[in-house]
Amino acid sequence: MATELEQAKKRLEQYEARHSPSGLLRRYARQRVKYCWLRQIFTLGVTPVFFLTGQPFTGLLAIALLIVGEAVDCGFLKLLPNRLSQSENLARLRHLSTLTALVHSLTVAAVVLLPAGLESSSAAIAFSLAFLVAAGINSSFSLSFHPVATYVRLAVILITALAFIAIHIARFGLTLTEFWYVFFAFGLSVFTVNAFANQMQIAFKRKLLFNKETLKQSFNIALTHQELQNQETENRKLALVAENASDSIFITNAEGVIIWINDAFTRLTEYTPKDAIGQTPAKLLNGPETDQTVSDAIATAIAEARPMRAEIFNLTKSGEHIWVETNQVPVLDQDGQVEMVLAIERNISAAKRHEAELDAAKCAAENGERAKAQFLATMSHEIRTPMNGIIGMADLLSDTAMTREHRNYVNTIKFSAEALLRIINDILDFSKFDAGKSIISLEDFNLLGCIESALSILRPKALEKGIFLDLDCLTPIPEALLGDAGRIRQILINIVGNAIKFTQNGGVTLQLSLVQKAGKVIVNLDVKDTGIGIEENQLNLIFDEFSQADGEITRKFGGTGLGLTISRLLAREMGGDITVTSEPGHGSTFSIQLTLYPSAAKPSSTDEDETSAALELKLPGIKALVAEDNMTNQLLMKTYLKDTEMDVLYARDGVEAVKLAKRHGPRIIFMDMSMPEMGGVEATRAIRKADIPQPTIIALTANVFASDKAACLSAGMDGFLPKPLKRRDLINCLSQL
Repeated sequence: MATELEQAKKRLEQYEARHSPSGLLRRYARQRVKYCWLRQIFTLGVTPVFFLTGQPFTGLLAIALLIVGEAVDCGFLKLLPNRLSQSENLARLRHLSTLTALVHSLTVAAVVLLPAGLESSSAAIAFSLAFLVAAGINSSFSLSFHPVATYVRLAVILITALAFIAIHIARFGLTLTEFWYVFFAFGLSVFTVNAFANQMQIAFKRKLLFNKETLKQSFNIALTHQELQNQETENRKLALVAENASDSIFITNAEGVIIWINDAFTRLTEYTPKDAIGQTPAKLLNGPETDQTVSDAIATAIAEARPMRAEIFNLTKSGEHIWVETNQVPVLDQDGQVEMVLAIERNISAAKRHEAELDAAKCAAENGERAKAQFLATMSHEIRTPMNGIIGMADLLSDTAMTREHRNYVNTIKFSAEALLRIINDILDFSKFDAGKSIISLEDFNLLGCIESALSILRPKALEKGIFLDLDCLTPIPEALLGDAGRIRQILINIVGNAIKFTQNGGVTLQLSLVQKAGKVIVNLDVKDTGIGIEENQLNLIFDEFSQADGEITRKFGGTGLGLTISRLLAREMGGDITVTSEPGHGSTFSIQLTLYPSAAKPSSTDEDETSAALELKLPGIKALVAEDNMTNQLLMKTYLKDTEMDVLYARDGVEAVKLAKRHGPRIIFMDMSMPEMGGVEATRAIRKADIPQPTIIALTANVFASDKAACLSAGMDGFLPKPLKRRDLINCLSQL
């Protein structure tokens, strides 16, 4: 069919080319050349006429001139197609072909005029007029191809006829009767040639129009056949795709009745075409558990002639439950009305099961996180509560008179308890980082004082080992900066403490410098020791959680392996980092970089200043209530508050605390969060609801998470003291109140 279309197109193109200006000129040339010999036969056929005139040589001369004219005309026209193919100027070739036609027509005139001067008979007149009519008819054949050349020929023939009559009358004269015969003969000849030329022109135009319309119709028919074949091929492809698609496909009519299904529909639903065709999808596939709102939404979308995608629960023929993703597209007719609906469906039961599994896994993970948080909170409380008693009693015991040996025992208890407390703090801090929580808080502080306080804690250990601990300030240090002093102190205690731990000879030097730029203060702290050093292949491992450079080190020096990990996390939280370089046997250098901010405020007094100012605090007659279920912690609170001269009551649980608060109206309550019967949060809410003068309530808790602090404050508490509780923290709290 494609060949038929190409052939029809080619015929139409050829037709257009043949009837173009160059094509008509080409056809004119070929026609004139093709019938040249026929015209010569006609010319030779009239040769005997010249012998009848008694002037054969004159006649032969006329014939020779006619042949020369034919040679000039046909000789040029024979070369014209090639010259057209070479894209020679069309107008120029048309003008030259008109000139050769003029030459040829003048030779025809010679054939007529030469006998006219020699013979006066009516036979000569008849011959001349007949010859001119024949020449005019012959010229008319070319009128449709080369009108200008044809009109030139006809004009010469007409002038020749008039000249012939004029010459004959001038030489021989005519009677009136002969004149009228000649006149009517001339008029009839002109009419005949004109009528023939007009008929030829009309016939050519009709043929031209007919052939053109025929070719166009042939092309259109071939084009239509091609389109039909393409459509048939496309329909066949679509039918094959629909029939063999892995997705279920069905088609419903405007009333929602199934009119066609593919094999995948049968594989998915187990319904054959005999079962499905004539049924509605809802009646065939919906079950008791199908969401009716989804089914109604699909029906509404189709009624409104808009596509609809949904997930719907279906039943197969055998009663199996399947989840289906359906995409239903209405097909509209020319009036915009729904003609049919194409539905493509896919089994997503596996995806739904996977989604349910993911939801279950998410719930399990969330429950695990909650369990982890609960475990850490419980661990913090359960360990910190006895730690509060151990550290507190050790502090109190150290204030009593005792022998040096006993004081060493007490100090060992204190150091061990504080080491255990640091381990707990490291684990809790790491859990916060692991949960993506930031524990950095910004406040104005004195950087040099912060560093000095950290080193003062570590210096006794260095002196005990017989090594030095020096601070070297390389640049001026501002009096106040904005940052987290507690976390900076924690980093230094971890890093410098590690340096002291692994240094047996020499000592540790902390070099401090800072650079201010772009509204920030970049602080550099280089901790250099002369200790055992770290192997190169272990440098990348020391910051990993719960790891140390060597297992033997853990057994020899102790520790959780979390200190460096948390220190680096804290440094990165403060816009910096910690890096290390080391040479085994010659020591290590830990480079700490932190980003702080300038501050115009003056730093607040140190904890030591505040403590020294408040240690002699006296509050005689002030009623206080301590709600604490742990007897050791009760004893510790009694000892801490003994010198304040306060009137202190004690409750063993939240229920008793509420009763005592209502009965005695204390000015301040120290409330433990975790107690039997009723916790501190519930007891606080009950006290806040009571119609009594409201006391100041301070939380005493081993739960140190931010969420615990928020729970205390939201319940109506006024402050928060974490366990293990130190006497100076308690006295500072009272002095501020």
